[in-house]
Amino acid sequence: MIRIHNTLTREKELFKPIEENKVRMYVCGPTVYNYIHIGNARSSIAFDVIRRYFEYRGYEVNYVSNFTDVDDKIIKAAKELSITAPEVADRFIEAFEEDTAALNVKPATLHPRVINHIPDILAFIDVLIEKGYAYEAQGDVYYRTRKFEHYGELSDQSIDELEIGASQRTGAEQAIKEDPLDFALWKSAKPDEISWESPWGAGRPGWHIECSVMATKHLGDTIDIHGGGQDLEFPHHENEIAQSEAKTGKHFANYWMHNGYVTIGEDDTKMSKSLGNFVTVHDLVKEIDPQILRFFMATTQYRRPIRYSEATMKDAQANLQKLRTAFENATFRQATAEAELADDQEKLVELQALEARFIEEMDDDFNAANGITVVYELAKWMNNYNEQEKVSAAILSAALKIFTETMTVFGIEFQTAGLLDEEIDQLIEERNQARKHKNFARSDEIRDQLKEQGIILEDTPQGVRWRRA
Repeated sequence: MIRIHNTLTREKELFKPIEENKVRMYVCGPTVYNYIHIGNARSSIAFDVIRRYFEYRGYEVNYVSNFTDVDDKIIKAAKELSITAPEVADRFIEAFEEDTAALNVKPATLHPRVINHIPDILAFIDVLIEKGYAYEAQGDVYYRTRKFEHYGELSDQSIDELEIGASQRTGAEQAIKEDPLDFALWKSAKPDEISWESPWGAGRPGWHIECSVMATKHLGDTIDIHGGGQDLEFPHHENEIAQSEAKTGKHFANYWMHNGYVTIGEDDTKMSKSLGNFVTVHDLVKEIDPQILRFFMATTQYRRPIRYSEATMKDAQANLQKLRTAFENATFRQATAEAELADDQEKLVELQALEARFIEEMDDDFNAANGITVVYELAKWMNNYNEQEKVSAAILSAALKIFTETMTVFGIEFQTAGLLDEEIDQLIEERNQARKHKNFARSDEIRDQLKEQGIILEDTPQGVRWRRA
């Protein structure tokens, strides 16, 4: 049974879906004004692993993740690039899709955009005004934070503590609010900015309202899981709860999940665009195999911080290669395996025990670090089995099935060696003939030629096999 650490209760809770075997899941997506950095990618990968594990366990997941395509940062980027705000958003949505595809992140069931939900946002705000939770002030609309009695519970802060912080703020916006804690639902338009007509004048939505609107519109008034980065816990998700529950009168999300930061440097500073200490996925995947970055992030428990460094990436590369080699060895050995052996049932029980342990670890709040440890044990088991003089095709097939399914949870998919490049096949056969006729100079020449192309040959008792370096 899956247990989830709920940020709202600060406890692990047994997962009970609203609908049997179905998960309604909303994860806050990017503000599309630039390329995503690897801190942003952490959230995409972490919740992709969670989604994949639900599917592995037989759930149907309705996964909604938005694009914030109306925002101060997008407007600023539009001015700098001399294009419109929607054109900025289109450009970086396309970049996001390319970068996350490189990281093997599955597309969401739906990626809603703010600009396509303006009528829904206006209607939502109208209800909040009618219920007394919101008010208009000089073309802006603000939410009355104090009116919502549960405000601060998600981030475990009292209203008095929040008031002290809010009272330090200055500016024209603060002057027209009823209370320093109130936050914007609708912002009046400034000259030459993108805007829409509303009952309160031309303007655009505030940041927090968009997710409340899109989550409830596409998943219902109450959803199973709401997720996002740790930095969104306050104020974004706190404000989402206040807006949504004030409007619907219902509990907004049954489980709140937040992934940890990516840190960088000796002092473990959080990676962010505002600090300028970020590495974009767009640049990084040009330098390294994106599968390595995926593996690095997918195999850490989602709530824990990740330290990004050259050393941690090298460790990830080495560990990934060990798993790839175990997969390729087992795949290669199938060609010379017996149909079945006397100890098949005993070996099958061992494999099933490993599979059960993987499920046990991942059921515990999606503990990817412990889950991948079980996969390492499975890889070691396969390597040891392959060293036997005789192996069973049935057992190899069972082991590879479990290995492939568990690795797919982490978004890692190895290609089988069954479809070899025709040219490589021919060179390997030519090398075999050269060795047969004791033409070792030609044999070594072919080996070196393939090595230059990134193809490593391995001479085994079962014949020559190859792998990519």
